[in-house]
Amino acid sequence: MTDFDTLWAELEPIGRQAATGGYRRYAYDAAELECREWFVSTATDRGLDVEIDRNGNLWAWWIPSGVKADAPALVIGSHLDSVPDGGAFDGPLGVVSSFAALDAVRRTGLAPVAPIAVVAFADEEGARFGMACAGSRLMTGQLEPDKARALRGRDGATMEQAMVDAGHDPSGLGRDAERLGRIGMFVELHVEQGRSLIDEGAPVGVATSIWPHGRYRFTFRGVADHAGTTRMVDRHDPMIAFAHTALSANTAARERDSRATFGRLEVEPNGTNAIPSEVRAWLDARAVDQRTLDEMLERIRTDAAVSSLENGTEFDVMAESVTPLLDFDEALRDRLAAAIAVEQGVPAVPVLPTGAGHDAGILASAGVNTAMLFVRNPTGVSHSPHEHAERDDCLAGVEALAAVLRELA
Repeated sequence: MTDFDTLWAELEPIGRQAATGGYRRYAYDAAELECREWFVSTATDRGLDVEIDRNGNLWAWWIPSGVKADAPALVIGSHLDSVPDGGAFDGPLGVVSSFAALDAVRRTGLAPVAPIAVVAFADEEGARFGMACAGSRLMTGQLEPDKARALRGRDGATMEQAMVDAGHDPSGLGRDAERLGRIGMFVELHVEQGRSLIDEGAPVGVATSIWPHGRYRFTFRGVADHAGTTRMVDRHDPMIAFAHTALSANTAARERDSRATFGRLEVEPNGTNAIPSEVRAWLDARAVDQRTLDEMLERIRTDAAVSSLENGTEFDVMAESVTPLLDFDEALRDRLAAAIAVEQGVPAVPVLPTGAGHDAGILASAGVNTAMLFVRNPTGVSHSPHEHAERDDCLAGVEALAAVLRELA
């Protein structure tokens, strides 16, 4: 059994739902805290120095004798939390692979000239509090501390209270210039959330860019009334305006080969025989470039306003998180692709963009030299229990990440 197999077997059961086969590991809940305990135990077993920074991110440091602790470090890792009923691999694959790759290079006697760290960023998915990549955004100053503390989950708890309940002090949230200054390079390995590597017939690829994307809360307000006695002509039903908006988003995205998804909905008063008074819907929107994304969003907003006006309801929209187009450093990308190709004995490694957001994108936008590796997902499905990666491909990912460590460290 490889180091990867052992580590994966330890982490894989945590937070798995028997009824769906999916995972529920939300920031600072019981399952996510158990994942954190696994991280600390795994690092401690390897003699690594463990830290939890003031934004809740976990760090495991290897600082060999003779290496200056304050030298810019090579950091690898990902995250441990999940979306509701998400797959096993999104995030945890990168953390497990990082420990396994570090094991591999240490056994071969790698003598790094700078520290190496494994990181697990806090609340990457934003499933509990609605803010994706909260830990890395806070660390880089892209999320205001007061806003973060006030974020409220569906369970009613604020991020501040959830951190306190988990034993963390939320008073120190915010930009961490000292921590950022310790990161020389960051490389994140992630399961592919698409089909590019299937089409390429390759187990591992290197990222070129992350599409611009954002999360937007649409609120439609109408008048609650009786579903059986209120004539259709007399209704001010916000659900109708939302339904037209959802169809508009679908059309706008298809016309632009983009992505628009209403994946979360809250309805008041949420009664079977009651016309709603309010509908809140969250749009996830992504496109190949900012202009295309802006055009699509304007189309959706306009159609939402028109639909609301037509049935006497009110409408507003608020951007909850917005991330611009991110191009990873081309020289670093090509350097890593070449090193991995040599490791795998192939002429070239595929390079590909992604429509998914990642902590790597947040760090890159903050000026950190950053790269991403992807491991093939034979289903092409992610954020679902059907997300998958074959064992041989996972091991190829570990080998690729070990090649990155040897190349950069």
